[in-house]
Formats: sequence, C-alpha cells, structure tokens
Amino acid sequence: MDPPFDEATAYHEAGHAVVALALGRPVHEVSVLPRREHLGITEYRKGVFRPTEDWLEREILIALGGIAAEARYTGDYAWDMAGRDMQYVRSMTVQRAGARQAERLERRMLAKVEHLLAQEGHWRAVELIVAELLRRGTISGRAVRHLFEQGRNEEKR
Repeated sequence: MDPPFDEATAYHEAGHAVVALALGRPVHEVSVLPRREHLGITEYRKGVFRPTEDWLEREILIALGGIAAEARYTGDYAWDMAGRDMQYVRSMTVQRAGARQAERLERRMLAKVEHLLAQEGHWRAVELIVAELLRRGTISGRAVRHLFEQGRNEEKR
C-alpha cells in the first residue's frame, strides 16, 4: 500500500524546516497536504533579528533546504517542481550578487545547505520529521522543534 502522502514532498518540506531551525528561524507548521498551488508547505514564525545576522543568506539557505533534502533522498534535483523556491532564491541572489553572478552564488549556497544537511543530527532530524509528516500530514512547529532536537541529541550519543 502506498503512503497517503508523497515521500519526496515530505523530505522537501522537512529540509526547509531543519535548515530554518538550524539557522535560528522558528517554524510555525509543516504540511504535506496538497493545496491548490502547493504539494506541501512550511510556514515560519518571525524570528529575532540580530544586527550581525545575514538575513538574506539565511533566507536563501532555507529556500534551498527543500530541494537539497529532496535530492538527497531521491538522488535527483527536481528543479521544475521547486519552481517557486527557485524563483525566490533567484530574486535574492540577483539582489545580492547581480544578474551575472546569481547562478554562481546559488551553487555556493546549495553546497552550503547540502553540507548542513549532511551533518548526522540534522539529517536524522529530517528523517524524524518526514516520518511524522507521513503519519499525520501536518505537524506543528512545536512538534517540529521537538523532532529537530531529538535528531540532534541522537547524534551526540
């Protein structure tokens, strides 16, 4: 029997959530319930802004977290399916580096987010969040935070 929710979408959304939490941005809710325009969605709460923080880089990394986690799971980058994320990333990289250097910056940021997700505790957190999403369809930010901490704590053992 097939799972009721799409696994690749669950990895995609869990990737966004784990990268957000790893970078200090709170998550409100994660869902893999298909909606009109989305296969899944991760909603964020407003974080505490620190003057030394690079807000734009953090947003780029969070946006790339979905496609990076999905690709790690499937072995393929579904660029077309992540069109909205990629439009958002492109608008920010053009703002940061200009049109001529945007693609180069995107590759550098993708490598950075892949490295972040490759850390054992972060990837374990992705897997725990995916399992819960496949069971429930939608999970609260509080539950996501708990699973994130659980994954990171398992790494320390």
